[in-house]
Amino acid sequence: MRLNFFDRVALGLATLFLGMIALRPLLAPDVAHAETPNSRLYVEPGTHTLIAPDRSRQVQGKVMIDLTTGNIWGFPTAPDLPYPIDTLKAQAATSSPMHLGKFDLSKMRP
Repeated sequence: MRLNFFDRVALGLATLFLGMIALRPLLAPDVAHAETPNSRLYVEPGTHTLIAPDRSRQVQGKVMIDLTTGNIWGFPTAPDLPYPIDTLKAQAATSSPMHLGKFDLSKMRP
């Protein structure tokens, strides 16, 4: 079967556009974000020592800040682990938040 000029142009354009679609992730990869730009929670990287305001507890855990209210929350985890683990149970553990304090975001106005 012999291809005429129109068939060659159509196949060439289809090949060109499919190649552009296939090579786009290599030339300009999408950036992965743990938080969206309009996220209301900031998750502090790593684990930190969490001290309850009344000094009744001191544990390792993750720190999260509510950017709309300024509330600071601590989620206890096992030492040096980013998520809670209960070694005695086979199901996933749940960490309950501790209110650690608050940033007064209203004072940041220029």
